[in-house]
Amino acid sequence: MNPLNESEARLVTPRELVAHLDDPRWIVVDTRFRLTDRTWGRRAYVEGHIPGAFYADLEEQLSGPASAQGGRHPLPDPASFARFLAACGLTPEHTLVAYDEASLPGAFRLWWLALWIGVRDVCVLDGGLRAWRAAELPLVATPPERPTSPRAELVPVLRPGLLVETVEVARAADGDPDACLVLDARERRRYLGLEEPIDRIAGHIPRARNLPYLATLAADGRLRPPAELRSLLARVWGAEPPVRVAHACGSGVTACQTLFAMTRAGFPGGLLYPGSYSAWVGDPERPVCTGAEDGLGEDAFLI
Repeated sequence: MNPLNESEARLVTPRELVAHLDDPRWIVVDTRFRLTDRTWGRRAYVEGHIPGAFYADLEEQLSGPASAQGGRHPLPDPASFARFLAACGLTPEHTLVAYDEASLPGAFRLWWLALWIGVRDVCVLDGGLRAWRAAELPLVATPPERPTSPRAELVPVLRPGLLVETVEVARAADGDPDACLVLDARERRRYLGLEEPIDRIAGHIPRARNLPYLATLAADGRLRPPAELRSLLARVWGAEPPVRVAHACGSGVTACQTLFAMTRAGFPGGLLYPGSYSAWVGDPERPVCTGAEDGLGEDAFLI
């Protein structure tokens, strides 16, 4: 196992990023996307983005084709993803910076994917574009020119020990004490099974606990400080942190945010369940639970 470590959950401030906008070793990527309006992110990017930033579409660059087994947003083909980053000018010697509208899941998805294929230096803009605007920093409408050819070949070298498959999640659902703990990053009402706007049945993976991804954010859209994140996580799993935590959500995107938060809080052992709930319920024979099975009550984390 090669777990993520605290130093890899790296944030940059708007002021740090603006100081590097003319640095050719920094590559910036805009990840804005809305499931309710799949063209919104690209339109928003065209209307205004951080100077020099490229755009990554969740369903074109940051995911593979949907399937019952893989869920709604399976991992992209590593070689295709590496080619996209190389087309933006990224080489192994570059720093990759991802941003979303605030500190939101698209940026953390790109962060995790980049580490997964072997990119060494990747970080997230704390507070995203909201913080950038609040600092009165410039936006542009003109996309940057892509290099006529990649500066260097970016060969994906998949890092082991960063994800779990459905077979291990099934062990956790069955109560195997040696299996990972499943942490569901969806909104509380979806976890409880009170509503389900996307997937075929409401509820959650049996024995999963819940930490909604939005609970990791402060009111200004920045990620909460590590001490606050540690308190949140202790509320979920108690005084003794589990050895391995499989982060899940609806389709493996928002789970990257709670995984980042756990890592930044200083807890190793965070893993991604890429297919998440959409892959779990892709098989109608798999069980689904409803209610506050994590023991935190129905009002927990309602924000």
